[in-house]
Amino acid sequence: MESLFKTQMRHLPHLGVGLGLRHGLFDEIMAHRSTIDWLEIVPENFMGKGGHSIWMLEEARSYGFPMVSHGVNLSIGSVDPLSEEYLRDLAMLFQRIDPPWFSDHLCFSSVDGVYLNDLLPLPFTWEAVHHIVPRIRVVQERLERPFLIENISYYATMGPQELTEAQFLAEILERSDCGLLLDVNNIFVNAQNHGYDPGEFLNAIPLERVVQLHVAGHLRQKHLVVDTHAEPVCSEVWDLLAVVIQRTCAKGILLERDDNLPPIDSLLSELDQIRSICHSSGKSNGVSLPLGVHQK
Repeated sequence: MESLFKTQMRHLPHLGVGLGLRHGLFDEIMAHRSTIDWLEIVPENFMGKGGHSIWMLEEARSYGFPMVSHGVNLSIGSVDPLSEEYLRDLAMLFQRIDPPWFSDHLCFSSVDGVYLNDLLPLPFTWEAVHHIVPRIRVVQERLERPFLIENISYYATMGPQELTEAQFLAEILERSDCGLLLDVNNIFVNAQNHGYDPGEFLNAIPLERVVQLHVAGHLRQKHLVVDTHAEPVCSEVWDLLAVVIQRTCAKGILLERDDNLPPIDSLLSELDQIRSICHSSGKSNGVSLPLGVHQK
């Protein structure tokens, strides 16, 4: 019998190339809407809110932008119970934006009900795998749409490791039957900081489960590479993206830029770079929408 994920994957739309919907970029995104295919939102910025935040969502929706939710507070790896309030508010937001899929990070961000405003790495152990898998299944069942987990960047490991990062990710994906939001920059950052080969990482994970890709910039310090989402994408990450695109059937690719926002033309140039890589790889299906598709 075919898995639920494989059935869902066949029916997911090709969104193309998108940007994150940020307050500081909203006016410029709307002004250049014909060159941006879709938008990703951080749901915590909109759940349970009204006023300008909800107006932004409604305005973007009125132009026909598809939207995907990428959360930061689910804390799927925490030993805290899943927050019923959080799941309820997320479901209400989804009624408004109707995302084809949603995602959050493979991490923990809360301890004893206290949120730490950080995405903390999990121990790569079998105990963690067995703890996380049923939580993912609950989230998928409650939200009734495909759920993706994202590989995070991390700078220290949590105690003795029984699995590699790639093995840990693969086991959780297969056992929970969920999708993968593959962050290409995070692969590069972790490979640099922890001394592994990005190609070997890709070989060890189920790439057929990739639904969405993230690409972003980072900051190279003296002895550390830091994932910042505040710099342009570097040539090495562009090269890695080209490899990933050739090996996956991603339904959407997002340029992440959260801080140190440049002029919109710089971001649009990076979106065009993504499109160029897709076309060069022969994976151009859904990447570019017709000019003016979001114009009223």
